[in-house]
Amino acid sequence: MGKTKPPPAAKLIIGLIYKQNAVKDKVLDILKRRFGEIDFLSRELDFDYTDYYYPELGRPLKRIFLSFKQLLSEDKLSEIKLYTNKLEERSSRKQKRQINIDPGFLSSGKLILATTKDYSHRVYLGKGIFAEATLFYKDAAFRPWPWTYPDYQSKEYADIFNIIRRLLPGERAENVS
Repeated sequence: MGKTKPPPAAKLIIGLIYKQNAVKDKVLDILKRRFGEIDFLSRELDFDYTDYYYPELGRPLKRIFLSFKQLLSEDKLSEIKLYTNKLEERSSRKQKRQINIDPGFLSSGKLILATTKDYSHRVYLGKGIFAEATLFYKDAAFRPWPWTYPDYQSKEYADIFNIIRRLLPGERAENVS
């Protein structure tokens, strides 16, 4: 019989999709107050992988990724997603979101994202939130699953997550296997 143990701590990562820098900056400030010091902030990326967000957010869209210095227990994922959903709501105008906030956890072996959408490969966490194993780490790089969204399959995103992985305790730039 297996013995239960607490999940390992992981890095909270958040992806933001937005049109207006003012909205992004306001949300970044709120996230810092809630989750603490940001230890990685990507450069601004063009987000043109899908037109799914255009009716609500407008266009052209930008994306950034950030991670937080404080490690958290992975069992907090649904609570964090519920919080970011409320933050999206509070940032809305005329019933339309101004920003999309995608939280997840990055550990040495995987990237897990939270979502409200069910699908065959997603696991229900409770309170309307599902988890998806989006990337796995093998041969010194993050790699996609067959269901991974196209943007998360890009080398550009993999490079970002590899940098964040090196910020985990016990990982260093020369220790990437």
